[in-house]
Amino acid sequence: MSVGRDKKKILEILWEAGKPLKSREVAKQMKLSIPSSTMHLLRLRRAGYVSTPEKGYYAITNLGKEMIGIPSIDKERALDILRTVPLEKAFHFYTETNRYTGVYANSLNDLCNKVQTIDIRSVEFHVPRGDLEFWFHDLGDLELAKRVSLIKGTGLSGEDLRKKVYETVKSRCEELVSI
Repeated sequence: MSVGRDKKKILEILWEAGKPLKSREVAKQMKLSIPSSTMHLLRLRRAGYVSTPEKGYYAITNLGKEMIGIPSIDKERALDILRTVPLEKAFHFYTETNRYTGVYANSLNDLCNKVQTIDIRSVEFHVPRGDLEFWFHDLGDLELAKRVSLIKGTGLSGEDLRKKVYETVKSRCEELVSI
């Protein structure tokens, strides 16, 4: 199936949501009628790019992710991403340039835990600079890197930013563990 611009945008919306959406939610974001949105979603489902985890909800599949440029991950790759890295490859938390907190994370799970308690200035320092994205990319998780890059554009700060980063990383850790 050839995926046109509208269908590709729908796949991106489903991916960015990170959870199943109703046709009306997709229609609203696409500025389409609900019947048009539903038609696109049903065609995407038939082609294997979208699934219906529960009645009336649509979620992107691994095939759909591949269609928008996100590589699929097998169990071996997931374990590699979740591995503990040596100190020199760990994520080191700073509050500003040359202001090291003395705290580092040596795995994705470790970062998830530490982002909850680290000085909020550290989260506000690293997210806009793309430091977390770069580290996730270095771990081999392009999908998480892309998800965190989307957070930069939200304008969140303080505890709202911390919460969004934590939820995003925690959700991804759970996905990788379940593979």
